[in-house]
Order: sequence, then C-alpha cells, then structure tokens
Amino acid sequence: MKALIFESFHQKPSIQTVPDPTPPLDGVVIEVKATGLCRSDWHGWMGHDSDIRLPHVPGHEFAGVIREVGKGVSNWKVGDRVTVPFVCACGICPTCHSGNQQICDDQFQPGFTHWGSFAQYVAIHRAETNLIKLPEEMTFEKAASLGCRFATSFRAIVAQGKVSGGQWVAVHGCGGVGLSAIMIAAALGATVIAVDISEEKLALAKSAGALVGINGKKSPDVSAEIMDITKGGVHVSVDALGSKVTCFNSIASLRKRGKHIQVGLMAGSDSNPEIPMYLVIAKELEIFGSHGMQAHAYPEMLQMILTGKIAPEKLIGRRISLEQAVESLIAMDTFQENGMVMIDRF
Repeated sequence: MKALIFESFHQKPSIQTVPDPTPPLDGVVIEVKATGLCRSDWHGWMGHDSDIRLPHVPGHEFAGVIREVGKGVSNWKVGDRVTVPFVCACGICPTCHSGNQQICDDQFQPGFTHWGSFAQYVAIHRAETNLIKLPEEMTFEKAASLGCRFATSFRAIVAQGKVSGGQWVAVHGCGGVGLSAIMIAAALGATVIAVDISEEKLALAKSAGALVGINGKKSPDVSAEIMDITKGGVHVSVDALGSKVTCFNSIASLRKRGKHIQVGLMAGSDSNPEIPMYLVIAKELEIFGSHGMQAHAYPEMLQMILTGKIAPEKLIGRRISLEQAVESLIAMDTFQENGMVMIDRF
C-alpha cells in the first residue's frame, strides 16, 4: 500500500510503498476512503507523544470500508462502512465497564500507538468494541470529519458541559476543534462567543453559529471583555487550542459555578499552564477534560447530523491528496488553515 511515513521526528515525511496490514485476530483491515489532518498529527510528528515508535504512519480521523476481517470477529463483515473513535478501547478493563471507553486503561490510538490512516489501509484491533457503523447516506468525508475534533467537542459540550439553551458559551481558538464546539453549542441553543487571533477564523466561527467574535490580538483583556458582554461571565468555556494563554483566559471568563473544559492538547512548553486557582475556589468553578468519545455514544451525534441539526461537513476546508499531506502536516502549527483539512485521494 501507499503510505505517508516519517522516519525521524521533525524531519520531512515521505510517501512510500509498504506491505499491506493483515487483520488482527480480533480486528479488521479498513480501506481508508477519507482521513482528516489534525494538529494532533503535528504533535506526533514533533515527538510530543511518547507512544510513537519510528518509522511511523500518522493519521487518526478516518472512515472507510472493511476489506478483511479477523477470525475472532463475528459482528462485522467485508464491505461494512465504518469509522472509529479517536481513542480505541479494550472493552474489558474497569474503566470500560463503567462506560468510559474514551479513557480506557489499555487504550490504543491509530496514528499514535500504531500505524494510522495516512495510508490506503489501516488495521484496527478489538473491532467489536471500537467500530461504528456509518449510515448509508453519510459520506466518508463527513464521517472522517467527526474524527477526534468533532466527536471530542461533542462530548465536551454535551456530556461534560451539559450545555443548554439560553446559556453563554465561550470558545477559545477557532480551528477544527473550536468550530466544532461552536456549531454544537449553537445547535443546542446557547449563545456563543468565539475567540481567535485571525479575522478569517472569526468569520468562520460566526458562520458556524457564534454570535460574537473577539480578536485576541486586538483585545487588551479577553476575559474582561467576555465578562462585560455577558454581564458576569459565561456558563461554559472551552479551550479548543491548548495554550497557556487560552487556558487561563477560558477559566478567567467564567461566571460563578461555571465550567471550563480543556479540549486543546497541552503539549511542549504549554504542558503546565498557570491556573487562576483563586477564581476556581471563590466562584466554585469546575474544570473538565474531554479526551475523545466512546463508540457507544456516537448514535446521539449521528442522529443530530442526519436530522440536520449539526453539519460537520461545513467545517471541512481544503481537500487534498496523500502526497499534498506531506507539506500540510509540516505546516499545521502555522494555524493558516481555515477549517478541517481532508485527505480524500490516495
């Protein structure tokens, strides 16, 4: 098969021909039809993820068709249209038994713990626990756009934030994660404030459902501006970027009993941000993480998509080939992309 491979961190990847994967006993081989290019892939290429062993094929947001099935798999067959969660689970540990497969004790992640979807084929273990059947009317590009960004944002807004109509929600960072969170929160009836340093991305945020846009470069104090607009702060605030600045501003912009949700990965020099703990205590704030979404939780999201309440395909920006992904992966940290980058040609 053809695959995008990097053989050392920070060094330019290449397109190579490598052996096709074989199905694990409990898993399947999926022919990749579409896969998203995410900033998490850039973090992996930079060496921020300790699970990666070189040489490596990145890619974790994908959808496709089952081409081979392991002997231990009974509920899936060749030809099934599927996607998988960002975090794949074992299905048997105490955490999985509690329903929280997104933080499985023995989790694996395509594109991180093993070769991923920047290739024509990808192998997935534990198929019975991790595969999600796609509705026939859903395109592969739309399904791949759910990836880690949309699904993680869905869980952040719906399950962690419990956002409801009439609430104020702030989203800090308007990349793929942020735009997803904005669309979902707006669909639930919340009034959304979008924060970014790009006017183009703020325009996209408004098209996704944000009522107000704040340019972090132009605002002398983002959290104070949010406090003024909302007359006391937002009910839920999401750091969709993952930086010391956005994390602090998100917490500082909450009203009493508000919820901060950390979705953007905190890596490298941003791993340990300063948190205004005096506000957490004084306002009885709640701080949540959101790390993927369980396979069994997908039906609610898929139903909202099928009924037109949310439209993740509107957040897709460029569509590129696997060859073009080489340069696009390297450039991910420049934040020049508007919307999700989708690889749809192999």
